[in-house]
Amino acid sequence: MTKISTATRAAIKQEFPNLTRDVKKFPVREGEEPWTVREAEELAALLVEDKERLERELESADRELSDLLRNSGDGAGDDQADYGSSALEREQELTLVNNMRDLLDQTNHALDRIRKGTYATCELTNLPIGKARLQAFPRATLSVEAKAREERRGA
Repeated sequence: MTKISTATRAAIKQEFPNLTRDVKKFPVREGEEPWTVREAEELAALLVEDKERLERELESADRELSDLLRNSGDGAGDDQADYGSSALEREQELTLVNNMRDLLDQTNHALDRIRKGTYATCELTNLPIGKARLQAFPRATLSVEAKAREERRGA
């Protein structure tokens, strides 16, 4: 994990006032060390930073998509190739915006779980998600086993 500044640490303590208490309840898998306040602060800081970045990128992508949609009917003399290219560009931009929105939703959900003291607990099984999994993917809401089960059902 990365080291966070004193100012960031203070902001995390302000945004998550119960983190020092709640981190003691964050479950771990067998063989893992208990969560430390520093580890939880680092993940929270990473998620807050991601949230702010995603909000900026989403705002910019929304503007670009609006411009594309607004200008899509401008070329009365466009041929089919131009029209197809414009449609593809709009579709790609829409997919990008939707993916960013999903990621922002996942980030907000992870931050809410930290606030509520339910972070690190699998939403399906109530078992530990695993510290290593959360350090690799802080937005995870399911343990590896629950995620594999979910994917098998969806496949």
